[in-house]
Amino acid sequence: MTAPAAVPLPSWAPDADGRGHLDIAPTVLRKIVEHAADQVPGTLHRERRLAGMDVGDSGPKARVSAKGESVDVRLELTLSYPGPVRATVENVRATVTAELERLAGYRIGSLAVTVSGLRGEKAAETRLR
Repeated sequence: MTAPAAVPLPSWAPDADGRGHLDIAPTVLRKIVEHAADQVPGTLHRERRLAGMDVGDSGPKARVSAKGESVDVRLELTLSYPGPVRATVENVRATVTAELERLAGYRIGSLAVTVSGLRGEKAAETRLR
């Protein structure tokens, strides 16, 4: 396979260094992290209740702070029980790291994962994606 031929830029086009840069809002980075974590087998949505009444469910929750092209992440999630907690958390770490790099070009500075709940097999069967 050969590389594509270079296309000359018009004389009025600015140099690559002068074209600007791309800023990705921390909210977008947070959504990438939450979506990536949600795709890992073994992660679940947790039930949301208000005064004992079911008000839906909620997926992984992340807090993100970006410094340059590095991101510090605090991630809270619910896992299926019984299940391999350590292996699932490692899969979450790998998936989140890869997706942030692939989609946004950011690398993980730190990634703290908190497992805030475990839900039984019945809850895993009723999960909607």
